[in-house]
Amino acid sequence: MLSANKGIKGVIFALLLVTEVTTASAQRYHEGEVLYYRAAYRAKLVPNIEAGEVTVSTRLDTLNGKEVYRVTGNGRTLPFFRWFFDMNDTYHIWVDKESLLTQRFECDIKEDKYTFRSHYDYDWVARRVHTWSQRRQDTPREKTMVLTERSMDAVSLYFNLRSVDLRSFREGEEHLLDMVLEDTIRQLRYHYIGPELVKVPRLGKFDTMKFACTLGSSEEFSFTDGTQFFIWITNDENKIPVMLASPVRVGEVRCYLHKYEGLHYPLVSRIK
Repeated sequence: MLSANKGIKGVIFALLLVTEVTTASAQRYHEGEVLYYRAAYRAKLVPNIEAGEVTVSTRLDTLNGKEVYRVTGNGRTLPFFRWFFDMNDTYHIWVDKESLLTQRFECDIKEDKYTFRSHYDYDWVARRVHTWSQRRQDTPREKTMVLTERSMDAVSLYFNLRSVDLRSFREGEEHLLDMVLEDTIRQLRYHYIGPELVKVPRLGKFDTMKFACTLGSSEEFSFTDGTQFFIWITNDENKIPVMLASPVRVGEVRCYLHKYEGLHYPLVSRIK
């Protein structure tokens, strides 16, 4: 069960990793939208066990005197499992309302006795990002790295996928992205598998677009021991990730949509 909880944690934040870098004119942040997810473990002889929850919300805010979108993602172990593995991870990003470029990223991770904090400050004019991170009470680490047009943090990667033009994809064609993660740049490799009808617990069936993704393990861009997962995006104007699945040593971890509020478009992909 310990490995299942560790796997659930990985999938919860895999939810914030996937994207296609598209033009900044594509709208993807919607004030008042709140998405709720459940994370569960399943295996051949084990039923679907929900052990975690994720909430992703968007609101307007002000940063350095400018109006921005503030996106908050929180992952929490469900109460019944907190005696065994108590996780409470929170991520924030601030996105310029005009350019839709991320200005700042923060995370605060609490998992049992383990703590980790980090923040990134972006300078898109100089094409640099300055990162600060601290594990437990260790000495903080700071680093400045070069940005490219395809560089993003985990949360903004998640939102960029929602602006993708499906017509730009060919089934099986691979794409690469750069992800700012702590003090490294890691590559995300993904490809579009094709359309798929997927069943989500309690919500029913959805018409979706399915992607396969692999997160490289280091700055050397090795995918041999990277994290692999699949993601299903609603085939409508909302482009909500309704499900993720990641294989673990025994079984599979899934993260799926539980409920939603404040959607900008009708959820026409939902088939009741």
